[in-house]
Formats: sequence, C-alpha cells, structure tokens
Amino acid sequence: MKLDDAPGVVSLSFDLPERQLGIVHRGTAKPVLERLASLNLGAVLLATHPHDEAAEPVADAGNDRERRTLQAVLGINAAMFVFELALGIVAHSTGLIADSLDMFADAAVYGLALYAVGRAAHTKARAAHLAGWLQLLLALGVLFEVIRRFVYGSEPEPTLMWAVGLIALAANVTCLVLVARQRDRGAHMKASYIFSANDVIANLGVIAAGVLVGVTGSSYPDLIIGTIIGLIVLNGARRILQLK
Repeated sequence: MKLDDAPGVVSLSFDLPERQLGIVHRGTAKPVLERLASLNLGAVLLATHPHDEAAEPVADAGNDRERRTLQAVLGINAAMFVFELALGIVAHSTGLIADSLDMFADAAVYGLALYAVGRAAHTKARAAHLAGWLQLLLALGVLFEVIRRFVYGSEPEPTLMWAVGLIALAANVTCLVLVARQRDRGAHMKASYIFSANDVIANLGVIAAGVLVGVTGSSYPDLIIGTIIGLIVLNGARRILQLK
C-alpha cells in the first residue's frame, strides 16, 4: 500500500519467506527506497539494475507460479461449471445448479486474479473487490432459484446429485490445495482462496442433499442445502469485499 501511488512503479513481486520485494520501476531507486524505509521494517536495497522496457519483463518465479496456479484452477472450474450445470438441469437439483454457478463465479475470479498477477497492491485489491461483487450477484441468483423451485416444485435425482457432488469435491479440493500455497501473495489470491474453500463446503452440502433426498424421498433437503450454499456464497462475498 505504501507504493500504491508511487510514481514510476510498474510491478511488484513478493517473496514473503525471504522478506524480499522485487520492483520494476522507472527512474532511480531512491524515492522507492525512501517510501519503504518509512515503514521502519529495516528496508535495504539489495541490488538494482537497468531494465529494457522493450524487452521481455523481468522474470519472477513467484509470479510465474501464481500464473500457472491460476491458469490450472481456472480451467478446472470452467470445465466443472459446464458439467455441473448440464447435470443439475437434468437432475432438477437446485444444489447442483447453485454449485455450478459458484464454479462459474470462481472461474471469473481466477481470471481477474490472473490479470492482477505482478501488479500493484491497489490493482490486486480492485480485482478482489470486483470478484466480491460478482459473488454477491451469484448468491442472490441462487437464493432466487431456491424460492422459484420451492413455489413451483422440483423432483431432484438423488443418485446423480451425490455422484456429481463427489466429482466436484475432488476438483475443488485440488483447487484449494493449489491456491492455498499462494494465498499470501495479495488480496486477489486471498479472494481466490476464500472462493475455493467455499466450494469445498458447498460440494459437501450437495452430497449430503443427494443422500437425504434419496432417504426421505423429499425435495426439501435439496432446497435447504441450496439455501445454505447461497448464504455461504453471500458470506464469502462479504469477506472478499472487506479485503484491503
């Protein structure tokens, strides 16, 4: 945040375990170092060298890991969105449809986070907040769908619900493990971590709903779980919008 409005700062890369910050900037290093020194964290200049803006950007291993992680989880969530939405419609399950829309929102969030990699802290925060508003709209859409199906009725297919829920759970646990390793690299990655954690909870809910629908023969467990997922997504949006 200290460098948010610093003139000439192009990009930042953080190595938190080593307490090192790499900065691509225009002009001399002195104004940047003075801002960091004012934090009283013992900032010292380790090295500086010219960078040709016409050439490729300075390679940063941390940013590269972020990009690869986000590209992987974006692909997983985009594929699962199409898969779950199609089967949710076939199974008449609000839980599956809610979870598929959550997958779509996640894919959008990961795309925003991918855009923010290597950029200044305020850009990462803006990307996270945009993701939060997207999740807020998603939560309201899910709750509306639950109300609509409660009024007009539905006949969810329990076997399809828990089977698809298991597949989605495996996909989201994979995403959570990948994102957890990068969650300290900015607000955009914290937002991605919150989304991934919410997904795992939602998947467990869909599986539970499928089992309960099969045992009771009622659609109410699906509607209740759909409502809970909507509220979890709503709370996730609130947490993301509070990120700085």
